[in-house]
Amino acid sequence: MNAATTFNVPTTAGTVRGILHDRTGVRTWRGVPYGASTTGECRFRAPRPAEPWRGVRDASRFAPPAMQGSFGWKDTVIGTEDCLTLDIVRPDTDDELPVVVYFHGGTFVTGASNEKVLRGYHLSLATDVVYVSVNFRLGVLGYLDFRSIGPDCAANPAMLDQILALKWVAANIANFGGDPSRVTIMGESAGGAAVIHLMCAPAARGLFHGAVAQSPPSASVHSRVQAAMWVRALIDGMGMSRLSTLEDLRDADAEDLVRTGQSMLLNSRELVQLNTSFMPTVDGVTLPEHPIDTFEGGRQAAVPLIIGTNAEETSFAKAIYQTTKQRHRAARRALDVYDPENAQLVIDAYGDALGRADFADLIADAVFWAPSVMLATAHRRVARTWMYRFAYASETMRRLGLGAMHTADLGAVFGDPRATRASRIDRLGSSEGYEEVKEVMQYHWGSFFHTGAPGEEWPEYGFRNEDVPGRATLVVDRESYVELDPKADQRRAWEEFDMREWGNSRADLAESLAFVFGFGLPGENISDA
Repeated sequence: MNAATTFNVPTTAGTVRGILHDRTGVRTWRGVPYGASTTGECRFRAPRPAEPWRGVRDASRFAPPAMQGSFGWKDTVIGTEDCLTLDIVRPDTDDELPVVVYFHGGTFVTGASNEKVLRGYHLSLATDVVYVSVNFRLGVLGYLDFRSIGPDCAANPAMLDQILALKWVAANIANFGGDPSRVTIMGESAGGAAVIHLMCAPAARGLFHGAVAQSPPSASVHSRVQAAMWVRALIDGMGMSRLSTLEDLRDADAEDLVRTGQSMLLNSRELVQLNTSFMPTVDGVTLPEHPIDTFEGGRQAAVPLIIGTNAEETSFAKAIYQTTKQRHRAARRALDVYDPENAQLVIDAYGDALGRADFADLIADAVFWAPSVMLATAHRRVARTWMYRFAYASETMRRLGLGAMHTADLGAVFGDPRATRASRIDRLGSSEGYEEVKEVMQYHWGSFFHTGAPGEEWPEYGFRNEDVPGRATLVVDRESYVELDPKADQRRAWEEFDMREWGNSRADLAESLAFVFGFGLPGENISDA
């Protein structure tokens, strides 16, 4: 096979021409469309397959990311609404290889397929896979349910984008040397949550055969009332009438929508109640029910799963509140809105959340670890499941008290320790132990991509018996080891806590109910709305 035919690859929409990446020697195709434009009348609607083109499309340059705020002083908006593209990387061979489809993180509002650490060159070579990284709609345009003002929209545009990307992979990846019968979906942070949500989505069933969810905020979903509250906030922020229609919002300037959405995220006091502006919505169709309900009912995709979190996900929270009273009150606010009857039980398991480290651990576990444990506990009944805790941190990060913070694992998995945003903090510090950690992560991840199981040194997240407590968890550090049932006291406290019923004790939600249904429903459980 000569170079011309190797890099000119047919797809269902047309032929794309890739390149050989000079520095790493991988083949890559960039900015390949998997969906049509989502602008204009297609805004807030389900995506459509890419429009066909004639001739050979140049795929040597990355496409712009999904439209998003830059969170800088100048209020700059970057990216484009016409964002349904993906990037493909593979070793410079003609072997048929397993496929990894990656969904980036970014709190559902930022991120791109071509972030430096996520480009996949080193991962593809180290694990011998075809790597696909996906752009999808974000924020206002992808993760807000507008059905409260009209039915002519999709409740979950971003999820539908991701499902369309998986359908594209199923139809086209064989032409790039990928095996469509061995597809692993993978993501970190919001991308890890996307993996969990896709496992719950009936429309994604059969499109993947394994899943890796790194630091997923798995319970981060909106109820319909929650989404309506944020739609109302958006309309108010835009200075529009509350009688505005979907047509009015489709006519609105996209950058203004994104800026208003960014302002909602930054200025809202809802963050202290773990309620962010943008998440998927439980709509009964694409996301039929809360992910915890789906997993506990055994209705998720029964595929092998790796799931885990970092040891100090939200270490920055140590600096948020200055007094023990403030920290305790913040912990109560965060938990009472879900389950006021059992909130104190959880807080007690963290030393009453009085110390800085205890408070930060509670917040990290509420968002990342506790829901991950719940899902792993349920998933092991239907498919093989492995759980990990990433604990490696450089000496600089340890001295700063940040430790293995959120995103710290990406440098090890992707084999590029200087490419993550967190790496800017300790660029000049010692990276002793990193190579060993990278080898462990890539060894287990690579084995999973190829066989559906990590290395045999990592036992499954199993059940207890007379001899062992079960729940084997791989702790990845300078010297990795397996720990049985880590943080057992905290785990048992969370088992009594219901994190599915957001909005309990929120009397102010009557206005949102009126906004959705046209009248108030005093005393109604909002989860039924």
